[in-house]
Amino acid sequence: MITFTVTGDLPGLSACHCTACRKHSGHYEASVDVARSALKVSGETHVKWYQSSEKVRRGFCGHCGSTLFWDPIFQDWTAIAMGAFDTPTGTQIERHIFVSEKGDYYTITDGLPQNER
Repeated sequence: MITFTVTGDLPGLSACHCTACRKHSGHYEASVDVARSALKVSGETHVKWYQSSEKVRRGFCGHCGSTLFWDPIFQDWTAIAMGAFDTPTGTQIERHIFVSEKGDYYTITDGLPQNER
């Protein structure tokens, strides 16, 4: 079993509409960026990693396949998939990113900032 804790409050999160996240998750992907030093993972041997580019790897549960992490290798933070948290999280979506690549089957209407990239 994989569990994790984050030290401190979660910041606002991003909803990523890029093609890679949409194909990976089946829709857009909501995640929160936290400092690696604030993230503690238990059961880490069950986390499997997919090297999606030379700069990024994606972590998922080796038992059920659940999306867990988006990890930019050369940065000091990791993005955690919001669906992996138990609720309440105490945070909300604060912006949409990569909206230039969003699917044509939905419209973003929540009034939050939309970044082309």
